[in-house]
Amino acid sequence: QQYPSNMNGGGMRPGIILLREGTDTSQGKAQLISNINACQVVSDAVRTTLGPRGMDKLVADGRKVTISNDGATIMKLLEIEHPAAKTLVDISMSQDAEVGDGTTSVVLLAVEVLKQMKSFVEEGVHPQILIRHIRKASSLAVQKVRELAVSFDINTPEGEEMLLKTASTALNSKLIATHQDLFAPMIVDAVKSLSQEADGLDDLRGMIAIKKIPGGDVRQSFLVKGVAFKKTFSYAGFEQMTKNFTNPKVLLLNVELELKNEKENAEVRIEDPEQYQSIVDAEWQVIYDKLDACVNCGANIVLSKLPIGDLATQYFADRGLFCAGRVEDGDLKRVAKATGATIQTSTNGIFEGVLGTCANFEEKQVGDERFNLFTGCPNSLTTTMILRGGSEQFIAESERSVHDSLMVVKRSLKSQAVVAGGGAIEMEVAKYLKEHALTIEGKGQLVVNAFAKALEIVPRQLCDNAGFDSNDILSSLRRKHTQDEDGKWYGVDIENGDIMDTFVAGVWEPSDNKSNSLASASEAACVILSIDETVINPRSQDPGAANGMMGGGGMGGGPGLSNTMAGAMDAVNAQKGGSRSGNLGNGVRYLKGRGGG
Repeated sequence: QQYPSNMNGGGMRPGIILLREGTDTSQGKAQLISNINACQVVSDAVRTTLGPRGMDKLVADGRKVTISNDGATIMKLLEIEHPAAKTLVDISMSQDAEVGDGTTSVVLLAVEVLKQMKSFVEEGVHPQILIRHIRKASSLAVQKVRELAVSFDINTPEGEEMLLKTASTALNSKLIATHQDLFAPMIVDAVKSLSQEADGLDDLRGMIAIKKIPGGDVRQSFLVKGVAFKKTFSYAGFEQMTKNFTNPKVLLLNVELELKNEKENAEVRIEDPEQYQSIVDAEWQVIYDKLDACVNCGANIVLSKLPIGDLATQYFADRGLFCAGRVEDGDLKRVAKATGATIQTSTNGIFEGVLGTCANFEEKQVGDERFNLFTGCPNSLTTTMILRGGSEQFIAESERSVHDSLMVVKRSLKSQAVVAGGGAIEMEVAKYLKEHALTIEGKGQLVVNAFAKALEIVPRQLCDNAGFDSNDILSSLRRKHTQDEDGKWYGVDIENGDIMDTFVAGVWEPSDNKSNSLASASEAACVILSIDETVINPRSQDPGAANGMMGGGGMGGGPGLSNTMAGAMDAVNAQKGGSRSGNLGNGVRYLKGRGGG
């Protein structure tokens, strides 16, 4: 379309089209409020999962069904499309990676802060003013949490009890809450066995394996102080092996112990048919040399990441050794860590120093599966938890719950300080911020006040989820925190629909958990408030259209084909025995007789 244009500067100017047709752009106050509304919708999805009375969500993606009340898991499975609301998924994931627990409350806090700020945005307060004061309120809140935290020495009986209580608190809101007496000590044992080494805690996922076996009762779950892994694929001769050793020598390999034929296209010229036998013998000799090296080094157990064939299995069985091939990488590393063995990439030059040992090795039946158990290891740095339960979904949720609790105990060990849960710490910080707000002049006072009000979402939601009247309980909490000297640890009593001293009741959380969630939530709120324009590009109908018309992308380096055309030709060529289109490098051409034609 032509626009009349006047060279002298008068009249109409031609319209400048900057963005692709169909691009959605929105600016200013309206899009900010729209982003805040989108975040509220996301928080409504996870709101009801908070706390011991939280409900579970069932998410089905066509292939598998997940039942969970872990905020991060639900956020990840929802596959949120809205660009601003994706920020909430990120903070939930970061909380999960950093602390492990509190993934739901971090989303709720961020959204509640935004909700409180919405009225200010509508009244025309500049977002930068809001951001500045939210950051200030957040740093004050984190500082206050650190001041309130009660520190413990973990080497005393009180410290041990602190770890047990934090583990139990993390399990409170989970599916396995009724089995805390079984899981909490297991989890504390597992994490404490790592803490002897400084960096052991950092690689928590690598060092503590969680194996799931459907069937049986939850209370049949147990902890192996050492390494346990499922029996791998085995060949004939496996049943003749010795399945029980005391103080065995363990050899770990990354070598394939199978008879390898020479490549078919290798050309060997022989004068006499008898010479052919010598070639076959040489192939056999290679594998026998490898096997002899493994036996002669004095090993009783041979584990390899690569397959151990039927010849090797039989050979080891005859000599009273145990072997397993195709062991998973993570399991092999854990065995190496626990037994002190070193993984070998060759069978040449194996000496005593690379072998590991443990007190006992046995093969044990657990449910339908057989497990290889290494116990009494010299380095008790790795543990394996074996979870049982009725259904796949139940065990998967148990694993997530145990992981959260493991992370919480790890955090408690690192920070060695706890605060009371049940909404107590949020109420105390809110009280402190409200008092501090009175010392601020101007709009900041309102913003800090609103931030303090947003913190009350945690106790409020705990009440709502348990079916209590949140207004009554929050009024009691506010009065208790403001007027009583000893009221700082009062939170929601979920059992009786009242308030109680949650610190005395043993509802404890690591202080890092709270300070991290306050910092993440306010950071996310600031990010969303700082957006003043949202541009959403339309999805292309033809996925590769942008680069499909580029030169040199066709067949044989000829002129480029459009993506649709190239796709059609690919399909036809594939039926004839192999596709021949694709982007070739400069100077590369298809040769006759190679690549299907």
